[in-house]
Amino acid sequence: MTTLGAPITKERMLPGSCWTLSAAVNGYAGSSNDELITQAAAGRSFQLIKDLSKDHGGDNQFPRFEVRLLEDGYKCWFEFSAIFGLAFSRPPWEPKLFTKNQIQDRIPSVLIWLEQATSQRNQYLWGGTIGPDFDCSGLVQAAFASQEVWLPRDAYQQERFCESLVISPTNYQMLLPGDLLFFGTSQKCTHVAIYKGAGMYCHSSGITDGRNGIGCDSLEPEDTNTVAFHYRSRLRGAGRVVRCHNGITLN
Repeated sequence: MTTLGAPITKERMLPGSCWTLSAAVNGYAGSSNDELITQAAAGRSFQLIKDLSKDHGGDNQFPRFEVRLLEDGYKCWFEFSAIFGLAFSRPPWEPKLFTKNQIQDRIPSVLIWLEQATSQRNQYLWGGTIGPDFDCSGLVQAAFASQEVWLPRDAYQQERFCESLVISPTNYQMLLPGDLLFFGTSQKCTHVAIYKGAGMYCHSSGITDGRNGIGCDSLEPEDTNTVAFHYRSRLRGAGRVVRCHNGITLN
């Protein structure tokens, strides 16, 4: 267990310094952009990228500052007011890297966590990663992170990160529970789900063409549900999680 150090202050906020959160915090797309792109749960760690004091005429104000989340390398912006007194200095972060077999041993617990998340009242939240409200890739990341298996943050990154599996709605027998399904266009992955088995997958989908939250759908062509049909028509392929994120920022 990491021993937490001094609480964060403006004076201690040096570029490259590392901190651990004792409470959840929202991550935004920019210094003044209110688009939520991720959330960091209590216990997660981040590295400060840039000291903003010089960008405010030397008035030593920190409305927001850019960070790199250490577990998945994801960059976002925190509000200083949200972490004041709730972040503590820590030594440099070292990733926990499991083998392929160790990851597979954790899949049953990932699926149990997924069932519990599904049973809670929720709705779709763009940028949601801590629950009960998730976006698609936030749900996938949180499910695996519950067993200390860290994946990239976004769906297209998760697709690139996995061991690729070629499937279709009429040929998916190679899938194992815990594999990821990827949806979108021929150019880019825009949606991700977790395969449960027997042709069923679980995902968090939006209001348009989705369920406005976590639900399960089928790969079977005979399933005429409009949500299932929508995503089947956009199925790109699948992937198996065989490694853990090492914390390096991905494009």
